[in-house]
Amino acid sequence: MDIHDPGSAAYKKARRQYLKTTKNRSKDIDAEWTPFRVAEKRYKARFPPPDLSHVLDLASTTWDAEMLASGCSLYCNGVEIKPLGQSESASPCITNVCKAFAVPSVPGLVILPSFVSPEDQRQLVRWALRDHTRHPNETNLDAHYILPDKGLWNAHLSSDASLVNTRTHIPESSHSKYESSGPRQLISNTPADPANFQAMLHSPKPPPAPSPSVSPTSPTALISKLRWANIGWSYHWGSKQYDFTKGKGRVDDEIRGICKRAVRSINWEEVFGQSDEHGWGDEHWRTWHGTYEPDAGIVNYYQIKDTLMAHVDRSEVCATSPLVSISLGNAAIFLIGGLSRDVEPTAILLRSGDAVIMSGPACRRAYHGVPRILEDTLPDHFSLGLDDEDLTSWTSYESYMRTTRININVRQVFPKGFDPGLHVEK
Repeated sequence: MDIHDPGSAAYKKARRQYLKTTKNRSKDIDAEWTPFRVAEKRYKARFPPPDLSHVLDLASTTWDAEMLASGCSLYCNGVEIKPLGQSESASPCITNVCKAFAVPSVPGLVILPSFVSPEDQRQLVRWALRDHTRHPNETNLDAHYILPDKGLWNAHLSSDASLVNTRTHIPESSHSKYESSGPRQLISNTPADPANFQAMLHSPKPPPAPSPSVSPTSPTALISKLRWANIGWSYHWGSKQYDFTKGKGRVDDEIRGICKRAVRSINWEEVFGQSDEHGWGDEHWRTWHGTYEPDAGIVNYYQIKDTLMAHVDRSEVCATSPLVSISLGNAAIFLIGGLSRDVEPTAILLRSGDAVIMSGPACRRAYHGVPRILEDTLPDHFSLGLDDEDLTSWTSYESYMRTTRININVRQVFPKGFDPGLHVEK
């Protein structure tokens, strides 16, 4: 990219902005940064451009079949990886297409490069925009706008779409039922587990207060503000807990199938066979091929300058079963460390079609984040016509994806056999 060329206009502009924003910054500002924060700052920085030479990029290196079959550790940009053998229950369409790699520095982390085919990637983009951003699936916009029944994306494509009205006119007597307004507060939630589940189930989860400053807006203007949409069980962002009183939302059959195929494709004996049993509880990797059942998740819609800061997933009662994450669109830098921010994270370049599985007690409770979406990394298959497809029907999706990364991540909330005592149906 031009920004890496010191003689380019982009480089000079980034340098000017950097000098302007840092001229009053203390030289000791980074003295107390944790290793994770240092990495976030490094990859988030617009100037100087981040050095990606130590980022694990599985697409940058090729290995012959003998090396992959050896089971020995390999190194990619200085990061140790271990190729995994195929599970006996993996379907033929999976075994012939992709490989899987464990990352020993993060026990339970598995990467499946190019797991989703180009055709399926485009279908998932359609699903995430056309089919999923509509009632009953909550989005970040629902708190502030009354979204169209036909869905935000479909209204965006409509030539006669009306303005989207706001929720700002709230009777004074109703204010108490909402979360307090004002700056967002950082929440450090208690990890969910079977012992504290009932207390979490009955804790208050008021809806977010509508913003008083928003005004009726066109669907097209709102599309660029879309950041997330819920899958399955409803997630309450204010408490970082699930709101089971809303009932269980549907997990799309295609999404569910892809996630289950990913889990079944892994030989988990090679991942956890030498590990101890600490932290597993009643859940065990030996049963995942048959028992893994995704029932909750989030679709994230990242624009180029968006980031996801370091956080830990503590909301699921089952703290070990696989979380499957699918990348679509522009590439991203993914950081994953350990049980505290003091562990230096591993940086991984995730491309469109890659799948990541976070599993086991160490990985599922590891700090992770996305400090950078990489511009101009949309694969060619998002702009080229595919067989038996009308290219004109894809044009709007391609235009949106030019500046977007979509991430679909799905997980299992409850351990197999755990009875949450819920009697709410949706």
